[in-house]
Order: sequence, then C-alpha cells, then structure tokens
Amino acid sequence: MLVLQSIILGIVQGLAEFLPISSSAHLIIVPWFFGWNDPALNSLTFDVALHLGTLVAILAVFSADWRRIIAAWFRSVRERKIGKDQDRRLAWYLLLACVPGGFAGFLFENKVQRSFHELPIPQTSMIVMAIAMAAMGGLLWLADARRRHLRTIDALGAKDAAIIGFAQALAIFPGVSRSGATITAGLALGFKREDAAKFSFLLSAPIIAGAGLKSILELARSVGSGSISSSELALFPIGFVVAGISGFFCIKILMKFLQNHSTKFFAWYRWSLAAIVLATAIIRG
Repeated sequence: MLVLQSIILGIVQGLAEFLPISSSAHLIIVPWFFGWNDPALNSLTFDVALHLGTLVAILAVFSADWRRIIAAWFRSVRERKIGKDQDRRLAWYLLLACVPGGFAGFLFENKVQRSFHELPIPQTSMIVMAIAMAAMGGLLWLADARRRHLRTIDALGAKDAAIIGFAQALAIFPGVSRSGATITAGLALGFKREDAAKFSFLLSAPIIAGAGLKSILELARSVGSGSISSSELALFPIGFVVAGISGFFCIKILMKFLQNHSTKFFAWYRWSLAAIVLATAIIRG
C-alpha cells in the first residue's frame, strides 16, 4: 500500500505542480482525505524526490530555452551589459521574480510547516486552505475573463517580472498555488495564456531547485545521523520517477491546451475541491 500511495502522490505532484490548482494543497488533501498516515509519505526523503522529479521535467521540456537563457546570462555578466537581447533580459527578469519567493520562504516556511505538514493537521488549517483555493479560483477566473491577452513573453518588463514574483511569493501558503498565482498575474497583465504559463514554468525551476537543494542538505544530515528509515529511502526513486514523468507530460499537454482554451476550467475545479474540503473538515470536526 505504501508503494501504491507513493505512486499516486508522485502523479499528483507532477500534475498539480504545473496546473494552476496547488500541488502543496493536493499533497496535503489526498493523504488527509483517505487517512494515509504513514510518516514516510511526509518525510524529507519523499519531499526531495518529488521536487527533483518536477525540476527534471521543467528542464527537459524547456531544455532549448534554458541553454539559450543560461548562455545569455553568462554573456551579460562577462560583458557587463544586458542591452536589448531578449534572452539576457529574460534571464535577469527570472532572477528578479525569484526574490520575493525567496524572502517569503525564509519568513514563513516554519510556520506553514507547523500548520499544514505536522500530523494531525488542524481542522482550521484545512478550512483556511479551502478558502485560499476558492479565492485564487476567483482571481484566476477574473484575470482570464476581464483582460485581452495579446502580450508575448518578449514584451515582459522588469515591472511585470516583479509583480509575477510577488504573486509567486503568496504560494508559500498551501491552496494558493505557485503556478496558479503566477499564471493569474500574467493573465492580469495581459499576456497570452500560453506565454503566461511559459514564464510561470521557467520561473518555477529556480524556486524548485532552491527548495530541492535546501532539502538535499537536510537529507544529507539526516542520512549522516542515521535517522532515515529504509522505507523512506525506498520511496525516493518512486517519487522521483513518477513525479518527473507525470510533470513532463502535464507541461506538454497544458501548453497546447492554453493555446485554444481559457483557464476557467481550473477555476471551477478549485471551487469544487474547496467545497469538498470545507464540507469534509466541518463534518470531521
């Protein structure tokens, strides 16, 4: 059962990390709803595996973009010049947009960990998360419906990057969704749906890599102290592979979907799931 549960959560992570529906919320909701209480599923090892799997998915899908962006960034540093080169500008805008999320993680990570990741999860935490999911669904709907989406990623400016970065910082709270917040911000700024999603996905790589590196260092200390169980280590390759594969196909499908469809479907999904979580929390409470 533990292997099956880890496969399910790996699929959930790979899908929900990139769909605007909140992966952190789903990784809390699924075990909470079905009563999965094995500590290995909430372990640092499994968390690292899921992060690294989705990171590999982003790097694989956008490998050509990343090669171009990284090379452009090094050229800009070497020449001390950004100029009008779109790849150089994009590289620096990605770094700029990462700053708010880094500060949010530093300030609130421990509080969020205590409120949402330590079992048993309080009823009030689940209710707050449901409200956050519903509220972000409303913002996503409005951003999609009330603006014309004509701007491309080449039109991105420093102000746009900063706004999207602050939106990403809100995703420290489960239920908000990193991709949901950044795609919503991009749509509100008038970007095409697929371009808003592309910048969101590119922006997720440094954040996921940073979180993954931090977790790897913590994991190394745990392995050194002998506090990692064999069941936790066994879940690492499962979480890594399943999250990577599901994330890869999710990005591919979503990018094509957004070329001809709105994001309103995801708003409806968020409202429906929020209602289910809210009702379940009240009944169990």
